[in-house]
Amino acid sequence: MSEHSAVSHDDTPSLSPHAIQDKWQAYWEEHDTFRAGGDDDTRPRKYVLAMFPYPSGDLHMGHAENYLYSDIVARFWRHRGHNVLNPIGWDSFGLPAENAAIRRGADPREWTYQNIDQQKAGFKAYGVSFDWSRVLHTSDPEYYRWNQWLFLKLYERGLAYRKKSPVNWCPRDQTVLANEQVVDGRCERCGTEVVKKKLTQWYFKITDYADRLLDDLNQLEGFWPHKVLQMQRNWIGRSVGADVDFRIEGRDEPVTVFSTRPDTLHGATFFVVAPDADLAAELVADASPEVQAQFAEYLAKVQKETDIDRQSTDRPKTGVFLERYAINPVNGERLPVWAADYVLADYGHGAVMAVPAHDQRDLDFARAFDLPIKVVVDTTAPVTGAIPVIETDADGVPIMPESIDDQDPAVTGIALTGEGRLINSGDLDGLSKRNAVARQIEKLEASGLGRAAKNYRLRDWLISRQRFWGTPIPMLHTQDGEIVPVAEDQLPVRLPSVEGLDLSPKGTSPLGAAESWVRTVDPTTGEPALRDPDTMDTFVDSSWYYLRFLSPNSDTVAFDPTEARRWAPVDSYIGGVEHAILHLLYARFITKVLFDIGLVDFTEPFSSLINQGMVILDGAKMSKSKGNLVLFQEELDAHGADALRVSLAFAGPVEDDKDWADVSTTGAAKFLARALRVAHDVDSPVGVVFAGGDAGLRRVTHRLLADAPGLVEQTKFNVLVARLMELVNAIRKTIDSGAGASDPAVREAAETLAVMLDLIAPHSAEEMWEALGHEPSVGLVQWRSADPALLIEDTVTTAVQVNGKVRTTLEVPAKIGDAELEALARADEKVQRALEGKEVVRVIVRAPKIVNFAVKG
Repeated sequence: MSEHSAVSHDDTPSLSPHAIQDKWQAYWEEHDTFRAGGDDDTRPRKYVLAMFPYPSGDLHMGHAENYLYSDIVARFWRHRGHNVLNPIGWDSFGLPAENAAIRRGADPREWTYQNIDQQKAGFKAYGVSFDWSRVLHTSDPEYYRWNQWLFLKLYERGLAYRKKSPVNWCPRDQTVLANEQVVDGRCERCGTEVVKKKLTQWYFKITDYADRLLDDLNQLEGFWPHKVLQMQRNWIGRSVGADVDFRIEGRDEPVTVFSTRPDTLHGATFFVVAPDADLAAELVADASPEVQAQFAEYLAKVQKETDIDRQSTDRPKTGVFLERYAINPVNGERLPVWAADYVLADYGHGAVMAVPAHDQRDLDFARAFDLPIKVVVDTTAPVTGAIPVIETDADGVPIMPESIDDQDPAVTGIALTGEGRLINSGDLDGLSKRNAVARQIEKLEASGLGRAAKNYRLRDWLISRQRFWGTPIPMLHTQDGEIVPVAEDQLPVRLPSVEGLDLSPKGTSPLGAAESWVRTVDPTTGEPALRDPDTMDTFVDSSWYYLRFLSPNSDTVAFDPTEARRWAPVDSYIGGVEHAILHLLYARFITKVLFDIGLVDFTEPFSSLINQGMVILDGAKMSKSKGNLVLFQEELDAHGADALRVSLAFAGPVEDDKDWADVSTTGAAKFLARALRVAHDVDSPVGVVFAGGDAGLRRVTHRLLADAPGLVEQTKFNVLVARLMELVNAIRKTIDSGAGASDPAVREAAETLAVMLDLIAPHSAEEMWEALGHEPSVGLVQWRSADPALLIEDTVTTAVQVNGKVRTTLEVPAKIGDAELEALARADEKVQRALEGKEVVRVIVRAPKIVNFAVKG
């Protein structure tokens, strides 16, 4: 027995799991084991990245799951002979740090960097194979300088601008929120109900990239989860139709509305304006005092509603008639103009033509206020084949078919939204919807009253925040009212000290009260100027951080384009599905801007995306308020990193939620102890020729070698753990019988186990590798290839059934034919007894796996 295996399999190896942990973490740190290779490393490159954490305190079980999965992928590619980049950083700006600092009367820097230190220690204790030479914190001036540089690049290209518009406002945090940061009408951070407020804010013009953001999703099919792609498509929400110009009586300029159904223009019976749109305020100015008072009261109510509430289809319709009329451009009819909350100020142009017969919300509104309803599409008419004859009365008015009368929306309350043929629509009558849309657009363009157009659900990215702990916006406000950029050589615009500064939320940025900071000089004129007091949305920080990891210590560039060509885009990106819209869309947008500037040669930042489920407890999401937290550090202390890692990997498919009540760290610890004992028991020398060892064990080993890469690439980590457990059992069985621990097949299997176990339980794997007589690190050992000869099964087990019930099993040649297999089955004594006295009505043979006799009697 070797010096590394001085205990029998009934004994526990001398080092405890925590001692093994400490030993190998010290080794990795001393040898910088997982540092990515430099320019002289000729191995193929892989960039693996987990969504970086927010430093809100100690690591939690969600972190444990996410970074386990990313570590498995990173370790796998190292074993496959790749130069792997697996960096770590912290998304360290944002409201939680500022709010915590306000509660404690402290600098948010203190809270943030203390938590980063705590999490860093947790990651190291967990054994994650990060490249610790590439750490970044977004709250470092060395990082946010490049946020400001990026802002200036967008400003130069007309993609950063300032405007006044209704925004989501959190009354508690006293700051604006992007649409994505409003969840069920409440602030995602504090849960306060969000209201609308009109402010002048900075935006990124992401809508200029809407088509590319939508169409380029096709590149990601099969590489991103389908539901994430669908969420992105829905959020961008491209609609194709027409912009139609309506004249408002008493107004010189026409009002443009967007419609996906310009074919139904003849069915428009009223006109709706968003109450919070500038147009509504303009139109009501000429109304009677009574209507102006009604409108003011209505607007105040609407401003307390969320966009989600306003768009709900199951709430009563409300509105105010503005005593104005729009003129339908296709027939000259006067349409009453209403302000109603179901139209949003930032949808299209903030106004819509209402066609109640063919739009449910318009219909509900028309029925509520007794407005006309006019059917212009016969949804009972076939849309293929010959155009039907439209019957008319003596005056030439089309006679509505009886079937349409039966479906009259004014009676049924159900809008006719299906396909059909046009009626009551002049020379469009008889056309199908598709043809009618095309023809109507042609007519509008010919008359100068409209044009083909596209509209998007996507809105420009609101980046202004009225808080301290974020990247200062690098713009200056001059005395003559101009807004000018800070010169690049003056970056970073650093955050001031918090000493003497009141950080409590009050509706304006606390930076505006930092007199010595906000007052500066216009570099062009030398005249006094004021810095912009707002800070940037933290999604700016995370929109390009994957590129900063390529040049994390550079003080001359945000990232080196040469390094971007070598490493990017990210090969495997791992994180929660909650970021399917919040973060991924912005990262995709910034990547496309950088591509257009010529700084990267790709248009999508993340080639492959892995979303993990949540770790829950007793069926509910963990939270402090519910008292159902499982603390990461407590589990680490109780069971060790490897047992925690194995139990999470084994708990179920990556994308599923895992209930901690069903997770067994104790079972994982027992498995690891058995694996360690196997390594210590091996009693054949290093370098022994494996051929000639136990054939059965060798086949188990080589089937795993063949299957494991596919299991990892398909993220079936739970299945891989199960297969490793099977291998341990097979090794133990061989050790305990026949040639025992000296069998070369045992060494081959144990070495394979150690190398593969490194993905999931790296400390134990290193200890096994050393016990087997090898130099560390096992994490850098290339996986062996399977021997094809050992993947061929000489014999297989056939199940023989009678009426679906197994009566016996047979060991048969793997290449046996159906006829021969049936004959063997019929010759078996147990089968003959089962068939005795019965009529065989059918025999199903699926060689070499199964024979089933269907009998009666």
